[in-house]
Amino acid sequence: MLAILRDLLKYNLEFRIGIILVGIVVGLSVLSVFSPYPPGDVYVVPPDVPPSTAYWFGTTSRGQDVFWQVCVAIRNTLLFGLTVALISRVLSLVIGLLSGYKGGWVDRALMAVNDTFIVIPLFPILVLFYFVMRDSMTWLMLAMIMATLGWAYDARLIRAVAMSLKTREFSQTAVFSGMSTREILVREHLPYVMPIVFSTTMNNMNWSIGLEVTLSVLGFTDINTPTIGGMIYWANQHTAIVAGIWWWIAFPIAVVIMAFVGLFLLAVSMNEYIDPRSRLSRMGGGAR
Repeated sequence: MLAILRDLLKYNLEFRIGIILVGIVVGLSVLSVFSPYPPGDVYVVPPDVPPSTAYWFGTTSRGQDVFWQVCVAIRNTLLFGLTVALISRVLSLVIGLLSGYKGGWVDRALMAVNDTFIVIPLFPILVLFYFVMRDSMTWLMLAMIMATLGWAYDARLIRAVAMSLKTREFSQTAVFSGMSTREILVREHLPYVMPIVFSTTMNNMNWSIGLEVTLSVLGFTDINTPTIGGMIYWANQHTAIVAGIWWWIAFPIAVVIMAFVGLFLLAVSMNEYIDPRSRLSRMGGGAR
């Protein structure tokens, strides 16, 4: 995996741009630990101050410094997306590898469950969960619900790769040597699907962040936990655009777009690497 990342950094411009954009966003999230204000406190600075040397991103009508709020909000938003992506990657890996390798009734049973999750309308289900669990819907609970709904497409992709790996000579050799199913999947098959896992992780983070921002803007999440969507929600509640407080919305949107584009470029560049024809074209044929 490290060799793949080294090749991408050396030969792929989109990957380098993606790394820079994601690095900037991660840097802002790291700065949140140095915030001089508790993230939930209001009226700690003068309200409605435009961007200046004292307040780089201006202040909100709630008396909060937009710069530090953006740092805290993008940290929580990234952690949310990463939590959803990691949990759903574990589910997609286990189900995809096991289904593709075992075949037979195991494959049919797991894919029946997989296909059920594929056809579930996710947004209405999430809204329904909010109204049913409104008083207990936390940041972590929403992440868990989204993770259990966001693995099915990638499990099918991993299953297809596992079905191909099963027929290869090294898999047959592993079986004849007495390796267990778990050892074959972890030691022999998992390294081959790691580039796919990396690419789908980026895509899944974009998907989960986009849904979280949408739900937060509509007020269907815990709006007391600072996120990018939560900032936009409070800006809408105070009619920031009508009042001319454009910076309250502009900077959070700019940062989350930067995160979207960076993660998208990382996913696209990894997809190009996985496709041999794209890789050879990108690296000039014999570069590797």
